[in-house]
Amino acid sequence: MPAISRHDLLIHGERVPAKSGRYFETLDPSTEDVIALVAEADAADVDAAVKSARDAFENSWGQWRPADRGLAMLRLAELIKRDQEELIALESLDSGKPVSAVRRQDLPSVIDTLIYYAGWADKINGQVVPARTDALTYTVREPIGVVGAIIPWNFPLMIGMWKIAPALACGCTVVLKPAELTPLTALKIGELALEAGLPAGTLNVVPGFGNKAGQALVDHPDIDKVTFTGSPGVGRQILRGAAGNLKRVTLELGGKSANIIFPDADVETAVKAAGSGIFFNTGQVCSAGSRILAHRSIYDEVVERLVGRAQGMRLGDPREEKTSMGPLISQTQMERVLNYIEVGKQEGAKIATGGARHGDKGYYVSPTVFAGVEHEMRISQEEIFGPVATVIPFEDEAHAIRLANGTSYSLAAGVWTADITLGLRMTRRLKAGTVWVNTYGPTDVRLPWGGMGDSGFGREHGDAAIENFTEPKVVWINTGR
Repeated sequence: MPAISRHDLLIHGERVPAKSGRYFETLDPSTEDVIALVAEADAADVDAAVKSARDAFENSWGQWRPADRGLAMLRLAELIKRDQEELIALESLDSGKPVSAVRRQDLPSVIDTLIYYAGWADKINGQVVPARTDALTYTVREPIGVVGAIIPWNFPLMIGMWKIAPALACGCTVVLKPAELTPLTALKIGELALEAGLPAGTLNVVPGFGNKAGQALVDHPDIDKVTFTGSPGVGRQILRGAAGNLKRVTLELGGKSANIIFPDADVETAVKAAGSGIFFNTGQVCSAGSRILAHRSIYDEVVERLVGRAQGMRLGDPREEKTSMGPLISQTQMERVLNYIEVGKQEGAKIATGGARHGDKGYYVSPTVFAGVEHEMRISQEEIFGPVATVIPFEDEAHAIRLANGTSYSLAAGVWTADITLGLRMTRRLKAGTVWVNTYGPTDVRLPWGGMGDSGFGREHGDAAIENFTEPKVVWINTGR
């Protein structure tokens, strides 16, 4: 068992205890052991962090030359590269992610995102609009101000940087509230930002619980923008809180994504990707392909192959390089997933494999495949957020569209077919922010990411994120002729 470390808040360039003096425990999900005590921020700490961020926005970072902001962000990227093994180990320890997955996806994405938006810093342009002959009229984009960023526990490093990097590039300052289950890498990134030369207050980190620190951030009258990734229920609470000063909000919420396999597809490749699409990160992915729609003629083959993929997953210690699936994040999440498995059985679906807790230590649940699933079942409609695949038969293209679009979510979808015309037709008809054809799951910071309905609104990544953290201003100069 590792030594229990103690971590304070990061406010205005200093590590400080919470004003209440309270600390909370964070656990290793693979062993259930306490690994750290973390200062518990509440409204008073959030207020101090917001004041610090406002000072940095008005007097330092927000006034820097854009090119200098970009250079500082590049220095931060180099420091992350330098300390990447420490960050990988911390992320794995805190979240239960296999180190191989963090090394392969999360950490490279963090660096890529930071470098990409560093390049944006001095390229946020307005335009001249010749409205009249007697005036010079043009637009500029200005930073929105102080940003409250609330990040989830499933991808703390990666999603944290999805919010931090574009906000910094635009000249905003950030108060970051990591999930209480996974606060350690956010605090490390905050320290590296100071080492990279970002002024005190540019990035403050206030770990704590959603009903205290998170709510205080949403309610604070001096927060100009809230960006949140998490559940639809919390997203609705954030919208209500943001009404106080009509602050801007971006929400990236849940998903119940369909992965559709047509009979002309390469079934082996499709099922391999479908397995990764639901079992990667133990199914704790907003875009997880949790609904696998298989044409009736290949349904049994798809189930059989998916069972083989599930049974081939190597569950174990996340710190072992050969581990392919780690634990769920917490006791609560494990119980939620096991409850949904019971619901599925009660609804009449058949467990083809899995369906139980794995071992008696750590929050492990065996990769589970449900066959005989009907569209109206709760396990087909509600986000489980665990390693549970539901395989649903469809008859034809129209039926597949009805099933795929038949939930309140609209984040992502996948299509597998050898007919490119069919694939293109499906991309137009699927209700989803991202549609993958003959692949499933890749994202890139250069492409917008987000959904509609219970999947939220607004887009992250690419130039869409620049719009999230800036406001357009019109300048009208009378030329007198």
